[in-house]
Amino acid sequence: MPAPIHLDHNATTRPAPQVVEAMREVLEQEWGNPSSVHRAGLAARRRVELARESVARLVGAEPREVIFTSGGTESANLAIRGTLGALASTRRRVLVTSRLEHAAVRECAERLARDGVEVAWLPHRPDGVVEVEALRRLLDARAAEVALVSLMWANNETGVIAPIAEIAALCRARGVRFHTDGVQWAGRLATDLRASPIDLLTLSAHKFHGPKGVGALVVRGGARIEAQILGGPQERERRGGTENVPGIVGLGVAADRARAEISPAAETHLASLRDRLERGVRARCPEVVVNGAGAPRVPGTTNLGFPRLGAEAILVALSERGVFASAGAACSSGSLDPSPVLLAMGVPEEVAHGSIRFSLSGETTEAEIDRAIEEVSTVVARLSRTLTA
Repeated sequence: MPAPIHLDHNATTRPAPQVVEAMREVLEQEWGNPSSVHRAGLAARRRVELARESVARLVGAEPREVIFTSGGTESANLAIRGTLGALASTRRRVLVTSRLEHAAVRECAERLARDGVEVAWLPHRPDGVVEVEALRRLLDARAAEVALVSLMWANNETGVIAPIAEIAALCRARGVRFHTDGVQWAGRLATDLRASPIDLLTLSAHKFHGPKGVGALVVRGGARIEAQILGGPQERERRGGTENVPGIVGLGVAADRARAEISPAAETHLASLRDRLERGVRARCPEVVVNGAGAPRVPGTTNLGFPRLGAEAILVALSERGVFASAGAACSSGSLDPSPVLLAMGVPEEVAHGSIRFSLSGETTEAEIDRAIEEVSTVVARLSRTLTA
């Protein structure tokens, strides 16, 4: 059987060889506790701080603004809960977000709503782009009550890009803190926080060839954040607990690698591969729907809906043929229910049930795309026949 084709890079990416080697070196040689004051501890601390500088360079921030966490989910929760906690004594108690967010934000908001926090859910266009004018009207009326606006930069399921620069400027002009889930953006596309009024940015190492279990929250300009994990003064007293030194070092190496490889040419090439996949599948499967088509999208993501088919059946059949994809977010792909994001976009249930996400990386080749087109077409044709048998 030919080598598997991994088209699920939004779920995770293969750790780069230099990342693995750096982590092995730390595990074997520099395994001291970075909070210790002896030589071994100081060596570990140096590696942590060098990684902090690397992450800061990747996103255009200052090293002191980078807080290391266990990944994107913790970073998003820290941004939201930490902001609400820091502003608990003020009248700012409203959280503004959307139903299109990753579960790390959406479910956090739902839990906070059950606990008495007012959550304002912004409307969005059918293509999955949030309604900026609705946000403008809300802030014009209630800016003094809003603790945080949290909207993702690039949707993990559809790849749709939000007008983050406009949203961030809108929030800044009205004195409202803005957080963006940049997990599917940072490390893949050019990011310069110095040129944007974003206050809080989340990122995750394993989305750009780093290790799982480590990420960062970038907190601009010394914004107050209440720690959610208590147990020590680590990370400027914003995240207690002994640092994951091997993971942090791996994140730093991955950040340096990503910064060197991000370019307009790489972006154009990846977009051409995505378009090649879409054209090929559409030519063979005329009923397919491209969810989010027409909106600005990141170059490596496409979400294809196959009406009346089931995503699980498609994924299992593709996996047997060596093509790996997912049904929306990897963290919820075990569910038989259609994606809440697609349903919130107004995608018909019969399309949402059969929607598959294909996500590419710089490692994806034209040959893999061409083979994937053939395999997808074969699987969809076979499953479609069972509907009419």
